[in-house]
Amino acid sequence: MSGNANSRTRADVLAAVDDLFFFAKIEAAAKAAGTNVLLASDPRQMQALLAGSVPGLVILDLNSKVFDPLDMVRSIKTDTRLAHTRVIGFYSHVQVDLRRAAEEAGCDQVLPRSVFVAQLQDILKG
Repeated sequence: MSGNANSRTRADVLAAVDDLFFFAKIEAAAKAAGTNVLLASDPRQMQALLAGSVPGLVILDLNSKVFDPLDMVRSIKTDTRLAHTRVIGFYSHVQVDLRRAAEEAGCDQVLPRSVFVAQLQDILKG
């Protein structure tokens, strides 16, 4: 089952996405893929979710105004418990410097938003 971070459902995927309409796209694709996804609405909530579980995938909106996505990537990648968690970030296609910075921070995959949306179901299937 999908939902917000207050749900008691185990999450296969955690998403740090500011745009609720965009999260709804992720949630619908996750449901179609048979994957559980939870939305973290702020950094504290994301930290609590990561402290309590080891998701297979974390999705980050690299343009987030609520999260510090690059810091979050570094934090996930330096936590030995989360060593096998994939981190995928998406960004506006014109932000080449942001893409490069996300890769350097440790994102496993960095995709322009349009490519991310086009590949979303495959990404969520694993």
